[in-house]
Parts: sequence; C-alpha cells; structure tokens
Amino acid sequence: MPSEGCKHIILAENLTKVYAAGRIAVPAVRNVSLAVEPGEFVAIVGPSGSGKSTLFYLLGGLTQATEGRVLIDGVDFGALSDAERTRLRKRRIGFVFQKFNLLPTLSAMGNIEIAYEVSGRKEPMDRAYLDHLSELLAIKGRLQHRPSELSGGEQQRVAIARALITRPAIVLADEPTGNLDTKNSDAVLEMLRRSNKELGQTTLMITHNPEAAAIADRILHMRDGEIVKEEIGSRSAAAATLQ
Repeated sequence: MPSEGCKHIILAENLTKVYAAGRIAVPAVRNVSLAVEPGEFVAIVGPSGSGKSTLFYLLGGLTQATEGRVLIDGVDFGALSDAERTRLRKRRIGFVFQKFNLLPTLSAMGNIEIAYEVSGRKEPMDRAYLDHLSELLAIKGRLQHRPSELSGGEQQRVAIARALITRPAIVLADEPTGNLDTKNSDAVLEMLRRSNKELGQTTLMITHNPEAAAIADRILHMRDGEIVKEEIGSRSAAAATLQ
C-alpha cells in the first residue's frame, strides 16, 4: 500500500455498490477500500463479474456508490452536484475504454481536438504537446486519417491521445487491450507505461489479463466484488532489484 503520510490522489473508503434486479439486491462491489499515490500505475485484475468494471465507474465518478466514498485529490465525489462532478472529471481524469468510441466522420486529429474543446479549457490546445503525444504514441503520420482508415491498435492509441490531451492528473483505462490482437495489445500497453512514466500521470487500468496487469507498479485482484489479494508488478519488482 502507499506509504503513510502520502497525499493520495485517489482514495476509496468502504465502497459498496448494490444493483436492484427486480426485488433482489445484487452487490457488485463490497466494502472496497484502496489508495493510489500520485504517479503510480495500478492494475485491477479479475474474471468477468468480479466487480472490477463497477469499481472503475465508481472511481471515475461515472456512477454513485451505495455506501462509502471516493476522493479525488481530497475532493469527495459524492458531495458534489452532477455539474461539479462532470467538471472535475473533465479537468482531472482521462478515460480510455475497450471500445475506442472515436467519431467516424472526424479525422484522428479532429477526435483529439473535439475532446479538448469539450473539456472547457479556455487556453488554446498546446500543439507542441500534441506533437509530443503523437510521437510518443506513434500516430504522428496518421492524424489526418479517419478511424475507418486506421488499424485497431492505431485507433486505441488515438483514443489514448484523446484522453491525455487535456493533461489529466489521472488516466483510467478499462480493458484498453480487450479488442486488440497480441501485437497491438503489447504496443498499447507499452504506450500506457511510457505515458505514465514520461508524463507523470497516475494510471489505473482494469483488465482481465494477468500479463497486461504485470506492467503496473501494483496489482489488485478482485473476486466477488472484493479485493482479495495485492501484489507488486514487474516494474516495481525490477526497481527493487536495482536498489
């Protein structure tokens, strides 16, 4: 777990989410608590139905907890109005989903630009930063192409650029390699790891794939709505070996 005295950028306390299925209450997340340090890469892994995607939506403020709370930089999501939660998400969090959700009528550049405009920032988009992102994600020569002209891996890297263009403090990725083959999956995971390291963003990735999770600093295992095990990822293990 993060060290004592650290200011946690993500803090979840006793999170529970219960869905109603007719007259039956179905708990998807059960009393989960976790803390993530600034700049940390955390993977949450578990089989289908383990509650990891529900936890993702709770941590991103996309759904409200039945019990417990989520704090982003010390701000309680549950204490905010809908408009305030939306504003906080736009300013602080970048989302990457399994489905790329690119607008088909726009170029890759257009998809990135519209994401910046929707964020509500008043300052112009930093073109030098976009150049850096496109080089980092290996899409610089593909920005004028529409999604239908891009491979699955290229579309996902555009989706990552779209999530990063606003310089969010937090990147939440839900099964970012779920629709990709092995080669493209490896490329996208490498891009997420590099962007986490080089851009200093906190990354939390949901995955069912233990090999994908291994790139993280920490791996949290979920089952039946609970975190049942925690282990260090390969990057932390490698760093510890070098010390």
